[in-house]
Amino acid sequence: MASKFSQSFKVTRQAPELIVPAEQTPKEVKKLSDIDDQEGFRFQVPVIFLYRNNHPSPAMEGRDPVKVIREALSKTLVFYYPLAGRLREGENRKLLVDCNGEGVLFIEADANFSLDELGDEIHPPFPCLDELLYNVPGSDGILGCPLLLIQVTRLLCGGFILALRLNHTMCDGYGLVQFLNAMEEMAQGKPTPSVTPVWQRHLLNARNPPRITHIHHEYEQLDDSNDTLHTTNPNDLDHKSFFFGPEEISSLRNHLPPRLKNSSTFEITIACLWTCRTAALQLDHNQTVRFSCITSIRNKGSGIPRPQGYYGNAFGYPAACAKAGSLCGSGLGYAVELVKRAKAQMSGEYLRSVADLMVMKGRPRYTNVENFIVSNLANSGLAEVDFGWGKPVYGGTAGAMSLISFCMKFQRKDGKNGILIPISLPKSSMMRFQKEVKKMIAQGASTEDLSEMKQSEKLVCKL
Repeated sequence: MASKFSQSFKVTRQAPELIVPAEQTPKEVKKLSDIDDQEGFRFQVPVIFLYRNNHPSPAMEGRDPVKVIREALSKTLVFYYPLAGRLREGENRKLLVDCNGEGVLFIEADANFSLDELGDEIHPPFPCLDELLYNVPGSDGILGCPLLLIQVTRLLCGGFILALRLNHTMCDGYGLVQFLNAMEEMAQGKPTPSVTPVWQRHLLNARNPPRITHIHHEYEQLDDSNDTLHTTNPNDLDHKSFFFGPEEISSLRNHLPPRLKNSSTFEITIACLWTCRTAALQLDHNQTVRFSCITSIRNKGSGIPRPQGYYGNAFGYPAACAKAGSLCGSGLGYAVELVKRAKAQMSGEYLRSVADLMVMKGRPRYTNVENFIVSNLANSGLAEVDFGWGKPVYGGTAGAMSLISFCMKFQRKDGKNGILIPISLPKSSMMRFQKEVKKMIAQGASTEDLSEMKQSEKLVCKL
């Protein structure tokens, strides 16, 4: 999206309202798990979906998306009633959900622009995000505040934008998609969700007695007074998204030795970004840098019962460490192996060790120091959320959040599929980062790949 657009568009909002469950729900107090209840999860994550109105389903023809989504939300909260409650702290700051049915915040809005006016390629960063996801005063706290805020904005073209803000302690990306899929079904008139939501947060609680069985570099408590991002004024950060399609991945794969040629798109892409990011920050060669890979146990044989419908946080972020000089000077294969190593650490025992660490060490926050955290949401289903107006032009997180980036599925306007990764860096570092990424891709590109990338004029650094 072109930043100049944010100077001319207008969004007119109605007064925020609280949407409560459509039926009476249990009044009770529920504990979050010890994986949910981490200091590093006590934040609000913004997510955005942008829809055209080209091919609505027959059931949605001529219907108002605001009304449809509002009603579906109320019906869905009957089954996901903890999300209509409020968080409070118990003994030792343990987070509890007071299921009081107070409701989630909902904002109806209208914009004076069409979807096409947002630019040729619609993706983060969204300079108009504050208008599309209004921060209702007093609503963005962790305790005693709504756990979910949704704004639906009608566009002049008949399309609409759904933006939401979720308290991360309640759900991970897969849990959020499960909730949104239930909203889809309620919008279609179904009486109950096809997947029954399951609480059972005790499944990811600490053991008794707790015992830490793994090394957790991601929670090392280090002095962050000299950390690059921690010491950068937020106004001096630059936000850009980088697209990797088949040509870019092929080019990067050419850097790898035969034994690593079958590495996944995620592994190759993140290894490239971590290396280029480290080089762009111009760190001392002996500085230890980290990559933390947010990895779910949902599709792993973890030994932890995972009932279908569980919508709590079910992931960890094991870290790989390297010296900045080694990472930048040892080739892409070295970085790929480190990314693989980080991913391979995740298991049921690893996550139990994290839960035990939370209880034993006072729920520490992940380390900020020269850490690059990436969550792979490409297969989460965010890009397929359909309320009856088709899949979104873009569906995913609203951008990078400081040292945390997200890998998301994305289709360009020319129909080319790939992954999109928003990055946040100091402005001077971002310029160097773009050059490093472009150079690495160009060095591995075949003549055919280079021709294709130049023809499309979509080298990653130009997104």
